[in-house]
Parts: sequence; structure tokens; C-alpha cells
Amino acid sequence: MDTTPQDLNHLFEQLGIESSEENIDRFIAESTIPNNVLLYEADFWTESQKSFLKEAIDEDAQWSELIDHLDALIRRQ
Repeated sequence: MDTTPQDLNHLFEQLGIESSEENIDRFIAESTIPNNVLLYEADFWTESQKSFLKEAIDEDAQWSELIDHLDALIRRQ
């Protein structure tokens, strides 16, 4: 069982993105996704990041709720 804390900092670490609060805030502020595009289809992800996000959502994995939260934060811009 994975005991990794479930927060944005750790999600960013899982995605291989620098996970400081400042970087997370900047990433969210600078990212845009058209309404008809799913989060994992956005063009700012690498292929491995897309795969991680899609698999987590498809399998309703432990990260899926946090990924949905990230999606909402980005779309709120």
C-alpha cells in the first residue's frame, strides 16, 4: 500500500515537476485548457505525465481526486 501523502506537492512530485508552493501556483496560473480538452490531453504535459494522469483517472486510483482538484484549479483561471 502506498502511504505517500495526497496533496498537490506530492502530486507534482509524482509528475516530476518542481513541487514548491511558488512553482505550483505559477504552473496553475500559466496553464490553460480548452473546455473540450481533458486534463491529461493538455499539450503542456509530457507523454509520461499524460499516461500517469489518464491511468489514475481511468482506474479511479488514489490520485484521482487530487487530479480532479488540479483540473478545477487550472480551469478556474
